[in-house]
Amino acid sequence: MAMAFAVEEINRNPDLLPAVKLGYRIFDNCMRLDVAFRAAMALVSGTNKYSSMHNCSGLPPVLGIVGDPMSSSSIAISSVMGLFRVPMVSFYATCSCLSDRQRYPSFFRTIPSDAFQVGAIMQILKHFGWTWVGLIYNDDEYGRHAAQDFHNDIAAFGGCVAFSEMLPKGIDMPHIRHIMRVIQNSTSRVIVVFSSGSFLMPLMDEVIRQNVIRQWIASEAWSTANTFLIPRLLPFLRGTLGIAIRRGEIDGFQKFLLGVRPDNDPKNNMVRRFWQEMFSCRFDPAEASSEAEGKICTGQEDLSKADMAYSDVSELRPSYNVYKAVYALAHSLHDLVSCVPGQGPFEGNSCASLHGMQPWQLLHYLQVVNFTTGYGDQVSFDRNGDALPIYDVLNWYGMPDGTMTSKRVGVVDEARANGKVLSLDEDQIFWNFESNKPPRSVCSEPCPPGTRKAASKGLPICCFDCIPCADGEISNTTDSNECFKCPKEFWSSPKRDRCVPKEVEFLSYEEALGISLTTVSIFGACVAAVVLGVFVFHRHTPVVRANNSELSFLILLSLKLCFLCALLFIGQPRTWTCQLRHAAFGISFVLCVSSILVKTMVVIAVFKASKPDGQGAMKWFGAAQQRATVFILTSLQVVICVVWLSTASPTPHKNTHYQSSKIVFECAVGSVAGFATLLGYIGLLAAISFLLAFLARNLPDTFNEAKFITFSMLIFCAVWIAFVPAYVSSPGKYADAVEIFAILASSFGLLMAIFVPKCYIILLHPERNTKKALMGRTS
Repeated sequence: MAMAFAVEEINRNPDLLPAVKLGYRIFDNCMRLDVAFRAAMALVSGTNKYSSMHNCSGLPPVLGIVGDPMSSSSIAISSVMGLFRVPMVSFYATCSCLSDRQRYPSFFRTIPSDAFQVGAIMQILKHFGWTWVGLIYNDDEYGRHAAQDFHNDIAAFGGCVAFSEMLPKGIDMPHIRHIMRVIQNSTSRVIVVFSSGSFLMPLMDEVIRQNVIRQWIASEAWSTANTFLIPRLLPFLRGTLGIAIRRGEIDGFQKFLLGVRPDNDPKNNMVRRFWQEMFSCRFDPAEASSEAEGKICTGQEDLSKADMAYSDVSELRPSYNVYKAVYALAHSLHDLVSCVPGQGPFEGNSCASLHGMQPWQLLHYLQVVNFTTGYGDQVSFDRNGDALPIYDVLNWYGMPDGTMTSKRVGVVDEARANGKVLSLDEDQIFWNFESNKPPRSVCSEPCPPGTRKAASKGLPICCFDCIPCADGEISNTTDSNECFKCPKEFWSSPKRDRCVPKEVEFLSYEEALGISLTTVSIFGACVAAVVLGVFVFHRHTPVVRANNSELSFLILLSLKLCFLCALLFIGQPRTWTCQLRHAAFGISFVLCVSSILVKTMVVIAVFKASKPDGQGAMKWFGAAQQRATVFILTSLQVVICVVWLSTASPTPHKNTHYQSSKIVFECAVGSVAGFATLLGYIGLLAAISFLLAFLARNLPDTFNEAKFITFSMLIFCAVWIAFVPAYVSSPGKYADAVEIFAILASSFGLLMAIFVPKCYIILLHPERNTKKALMGRTS
């Protein structure tokens, strides 16, 4: 009826085909492929007299076909129609295989193909995060192609098919029970079904018997089927989401339906048969008496008072597609007859002749047709003959009378921009679960940030384990496939979901170790200063003046500098502290050790001068020579430091090798050779001093200070020999602590061994601080 209405509406439209009147012939395919195929061949071959316009001569038997609604019939018919290039516009055949332009070059449709239907269902699955989905489909072209597309598409967005089962064509209860066992054993809560109502009903009967509740997703083949909207299926199918053909509105169609009247034309017996069934009457009095209790049809019965769905135009879906198909052919024909000679699309820019046009010429215009219906929907075809894909999303819910109905809760429009293809009114959706919320249907829960997905052996890709990221790696998204390393100066947070700046470690004044070393360093400097003060105050006494008091002052001054230079190793490394710490340490210690060396040499010289044959020994090693020796020995260290600092100066360095989670802020020595030379020179002077003092230890007490020097240098050498392996094996700030300890320990060793005995005499036994006492110690 939608086709008849569309043709009449076009024929009344002065703007569309004003000089052409359309005719039509309607065949019933009886849901059988052979009947549909014979009807199509009759239309193409012209064996039936179908035209109501008797002056139409010279035209082919038919220019276009609207139909067939079944995919299997459309496949057979369009294979033949394609040979003759006869346009065929189906309003209900959805098999994606019909998009093959090589096999079906003249096939078009105003209903989206199953490929788009599968894509629409994918939009719903993605929207609700359903990645673990069951699949049930028909054992026919429609079901198998839809299942194939579904498998391909769900894998593309990271979902998995929990199970895939084919419905039997007949009532095969063992097979149905097998499908039910699969459903119940699966953890999937969502099941997508590509099927018609007749194939699906036996499974639904078993669903009722076994009381199985799932979230059903209905394909367009059964989403609007009234056979499922019955009370006994209400507890199991309410909440179903379905994809439905786009609903449309056709102005004047209800009035047209109510105005239909039967006639006596034997070629139009379809209306007569409908009328007889609708009003339970017969036009033939003989049939009326035997089949309709004597009720004779008058043809004037009132259709508006009949209780039927016939005149209900609130849910025009297939009918709306028929309407669009007729208008697509009409607009194509209008474009054909409106062609301007010399500007046509055919050979030599020619146009088709109205009285000699061929179906293949109309096919050209149909491929590029583009118009908008009165309802506002755009109609055009892509290069495969498919219409712009748009679907309604339906939701089934219960009615007070125990039945079910469906309502539109969204739209899937592939023509929209990416990300806006699906629009849903979620507040209007009814869910058949206690929480009245969407169910969760995943094989594995999403991996939170800080973890990565690891495939479970033998399971689909959406079944996985969540593995925590390793130290120094993060993942900041859900379901991350891999963890990413943090930049060099960053480390992973405890939750492994972000990179945070690494802790910078250095020997600080604020930590216990730094405070302790600082305290000891300052204390040592103060002790050295006090001893120096004592010696200055008692500088004229024999104990101080013995063996050149200037050397004693130099030793005390250098020891004070040694204590203070330890402070340069504490605190955040800076360029100037890195350069100064080793230079100050090296020069201070060389000044101290060289003074001790000269003092030892003075002891030996004094002893020799006391002998008759050594009267001239002190002449060659007087005060000037002693100062010069200290200056020269110290200058050599200064030269070493200058060369080192000018060629490969120590610099602040952020070291990440000691501990990956921390940055050790240290002073890189720059040149290992320079640092080794500095320490080696100190060690050489200390070794010489120790050797000389050791050799002079047994000199008479009157002259001998060598015992104290020997003991002090023994401590000094022991500390620095132990320092080397300890320094090399200590990481980060502990290397600085070891060096500070060595400086302080050796400094205290020198201070205590050399100067404590003298202070003991000066402060506690001043009576022994006389020349007579010192000279008479042996008597």
